[in-house]
Amino acid sequence: MNLSSAILRRAVQSFAAASRGPTTLPLAFQEFQSQYSTATTDAVVTERKDEKSKGKWFTLPPFNSSAVDGAALGKELSGRRSDDAVTATTALKWVLRCCPQLPRSLVQKLFRLRQVRRESSDLPTSSDLGVLTHEHKLTRVTYAYIPVQLKFLFLVAAKDPMNVGDQIFLPITVQEFPSETEKPECFYNEEEMEFLHSLELYKDSAIIVVNKPPGMPVQGGAGIRNSLDELAASYLRYDYTEPPRLVHRLDRDSSGILVMGRTQTSARVLHSIFREKTSGASSDDLQNIKRTLQRRYWALVIGSPRRSKGLISVPLKKVIVDDGKSERITVADDAQAMSSQHAITEYRVIKSSCNGYTWLELSPLTGRKHQLRVHCAEVLGTPIVGDYKYGWQAHRKMKHLPGSIPEKLPKGKRLPFGLELEKGSILEKQPLLHLHCKDMVLPNVSSALHHVQLSSGFDLSGLESLKLTAPLPSHMEKSWNILNS
Repeated sequence: MNLSSAILRRAVQSFAAASRGPTTLPLAFQEFQSQYSTATTDAVVTERKDEKSKGKWFTLPPFNSSAVDGAALGKELSGRRSDDAVTATTALKWVLRCCPQLPRSLVQKLFRLRQVRRESSDLPTSSDLGVLTHEHKLTRVTYAYIPVQLKFLFLVAAKDPMNVGDQIFLPITVQEFPSETEKPECFYNEEEMEFLHSLELYKDSAIIVVNKPPGMPVQGGAGIRNSLDELAASYLRYDYTEPPRLVHRLDRDSSGILVMGRTQTSARVLHSIFREKTSGASSDDLQNIKRTLQRRYWALVIGSPRRSKGLISVPLKKVIVDDGKSERITVADDAQAMSSQHAITEYRVIKSSCNGYTWLELSPLTGRKHQLRVHCAEVLGTPIVGDYKYGWQAHRKMKHLPGSIPEKLPKGKRLPFGLELEKGSILEKQPLLHLHCKDMVLPNVSSALHHVQLSSGFDLSGLESLKLTAPLPSHMEKSWNILNS
């Protein structure tokens, strides 16, 4: 350890033990100030000049206070605005907003390793004790909290609020990550494009809504091809430089309404709306919830619930099975366990059948993984048709309806992405999952962004909502017709 580092360490240690008075400075700081402040200032300026001239920094746009805080706006649209709903934009938030292609874990690591710099005119420096000046300095940004009295060390915290005009500098290596504004090079297929466009239910300047077909994965990953997020990036951008972004999920085998944000800002608003829906719901205050986001699913289940309608408020937890090869969700016996998650579902019977099937309308008030499937199978005792993960025993005992197998598609006619949408009704030996997000009500994000950008004080309480409806997929429509014939 060199002498300057030793004195710096003494300054920090002495400060921690010193008086809390705002004008009291430890002796070690005076020693550091008198011997090394000039050298440190020169080093910072030189480092900035040399490294910027060598192109080692990736410069973000200057902070603009008029930029919409999507998370805060989403919270307000959810009816849960508090006095601190609109929080200050920090250096960490600004980097994540400007560089959506960077993984959050990487950004946090850059801050922890102090590889981020910030230029601000509002950071205090000192040439003499007790005399503060404001100069443009390129300062290190650390993940730890930095007391105001230690700002002279040319350190700021990642969670310190940004000031208008502040700039952030990242290591030039972040440019290796592809920008989302760059359209991927791919060979467009007219048939695939027409099919994706045929799924569209609604589109405006902020969101795009599709009717997801059963069997299509929503998000890509290892071993997953033709996921909806990747296809949307290729076929649903239109004239936008950014790809549509996922803001919620649907199981691969389920179908129905899927909302995507068309811009980074609108996606942040939608993320916040869906998150507030889950974090704010509890069985104790259901009557006080302003349900700005409503989702209604249709499901065909085996058997019939004891009551025609009700509220399920049962916590869920994840368990590992098959020697760690897979996982499943189950009802948690202990609601206080750390691994459990609160889950609430409203249900009502739409129509019962003499064949032992029941059509249910399910309204999730929280958004837990496999929530509807587990609540139906383990709480109501009526597993969803086609759900072999949570209702295998019921399917083994299920009596198949008499009738002929539906006609196959004409030879040579195939749907894109290997989808088979004409099969899977209750006439099949192995029907597809009968779970469909049919209706959704959510705030008009496009209108909200428009009004907020025109006037920050605009009252959003009277904003109209969007009402979306997705027709049943072919296999569920056939099952509906069969049971009603």
